[in-house]
Amino acid sequence: MTKIRVMSENLANKIAAGEVVEKCASIVKELVENSIDAHANVIKVSLKEGGIKEIMVTDDGVGMEKEDAKLAFLRHATSKIYKDDDLFFINTLGFRGEALPSIASVSEVVLKTCATDVGTNVHIKGGALLDVSSSDAKKGTSIKITNLFYNTPARLKYLKSEQSELQNCVSYLEKLAISKPQISFSLENDDKILVKTSGSGNLLKTINEIYGLNVAKNMLEIKGSNDDFDIRGFVCKPEILRSNRNHIITIVNDRIVKNAELNKAINDAYYTYKPESKYPIVVICIDTDPTLIDVNIHPTKQDIKLSKINVLTELIGNKIKDALYQNLLIKNVSVTKEVAPVTYENKEEQTISNIKEVESVYQQSMEFDYQDVSIKEDETHKEKNEAIKTIDLKTVGIAHATYIMAQNDEGIYLIDQHAAQERINYEKYLKALQEEKVFTTDMLFPIKIEYSPSEYLTLKEQNNFITSLGFQIEEFGINTILVKAHPTWLLAGHEEESIRKIFDLILINKNNFDRVKYNEKIAITLACKMSIKANMRITLDDADRLLQDLVKCDNPYNCPHGRPTIIKFTIYELEKMFKRVMN
Repeated sequence: MTKIRVMSENLANKIAAGEVVEKCASIVKELVENSIDAHANVIKVSLKEGGIKEIMVTDDGVGMEKEDAKLAFLRHATSKIYKDDDLFFINTLGFRGEALPSIASVSEVVLKTCATDVGTNVHIKGGALLDVSSSDAKKGTSIKITNLFYNTPARLKYLKSEQSELQNCVSYLEKLAISKPQISFSLENDDKILVKTSGSGNLLKTINEIYGLNVAKNMLEIKGSNDDFDIRGFVCKPEILRSNRNHIITIVNDRIVKNAELNKAINDAYYTYKPESKYPIVVICIDTDPTLIDVNIHPTKQDIKLSKINVLTELIGNKIKDALYQNLLIKNVSVTKEVAPVTYENKEEQTISNIKEVESVYQQSMEFDYQDVSIKEDETHKEKNEAIKTIDLKTVGIAHATYIMAQNDEGIYLIDQHAAQERINYEKYLKALQEEKVFTTDMLFPIKIEYSPSEYLTLKEQNNFITSLGFQIEEFGINTILVKAHPTWLLAGHEEESIRKIFDLILINKNNFDRVKYNEKIAITLACKMSIKANMRITLDDADRLLQDLVKCDNPYNCPHGRPTIIKFTIYELEKMFKRVMN
């Protein structure tokens, strides 16, 4: 008797379900993507208990005929590709023909669909077809999933809590709604609406509907192209950051993707504009020839391969840097309006109040000019940091020997003296390190530094690099280096301290040495150590000079670690705090 047998269709579907159906959000993803591929304009997702009890997706798409509705649940049945060459020109979100049969094999499914005058009802449980009948003729498709993993208890056991499953569903639909601003999406859980977009086709308005008005107002538009890629979208100002990467949304040919190289390019573009532990809100749409991407490398189709990825990451990085570089990024301090708790006599009164509150927020969003954040590409390099040079600050004092106080006609500004000088020094050191010609100065008393044998060998290996920085060194006894000259840009009086730190950085990065990254680390380290500290008293003249130097920086808004250097209190916000204005 043979040992090798062909497994049953239902068993194969259950195995496939292990890859396609990981959680409730996976089912929502597959069903909603089918609705999008069916050219739906309105898509509604209804959940019960976060999707664990029931998932229902309804759309107004093209629907299916009776025979297609039955075929849709067969493995590898699809209307989206027919021949080998179609794999190179995929323009739909789905194409593998695995999702519906996989879902049906581990749950109970009721499908109602209509493409013409007669609708079709299909009922499947555990992969077995129970019923096919006629239904009402409402164009579009409705599919309900219940009893999820009822026949695979091992998978059911690994479903997370209701709140966690719901959060995953909401997070995915938010991203999908942003990727398709022309489609109206809604998601409700236990009859409570959690996500709703208008389908206006305006990307910034959709961002407002998902993230709120404060985020939308602090987004900067980017546009760019090269021979292979066109990019467009919005990036946030550094004051609007999140604690994880979940809000970096990349969309390639209308498909939401997760690509580590794209995420890294986006995050790196914010270098020194934000702390390392924080991440921006970014929505970038990338259009390219379908032959340059491969989406057929993972069942979820979110992980893709991109040809010419280096060209794309360079384009994205440059456009984000330009957007940040030319805008006034001083953080404004806003005062939250205090609202006393309100009690209602009856439910009807509360409902009317809620409706008014929603209308008020919607009116605010209508007053926001969604086109006001655009950047004119041809002026990108003309207006870099010109705005901060025109605010005409006058120093009026120093608080706690740490914060410089300045003012102009618009309000009061607080400048962190350490962060400000750290930025000034960082850019000075970085520029000096990037210069081709290095000026050096001989030391009256050479510095002798002793190392362990392994450290000494590492420094000896990097001798050419050390010399290129402007240091003149030579061996002096066993495992000892004598420094006889150093570059002129070292801070006077701190030469030995600076030299030791520079050499220590070489030792720390010996296994992954990169000149560009090393220059950055030298500049950041020296800038931090050689800047005035908090609680260090300076004169008003010193403060004035510090401000004059700060506005000349490429990025005067953040220290090299991403902390803000300057914060603004507008006249209006001050008057609100002192109750001089009450609205």
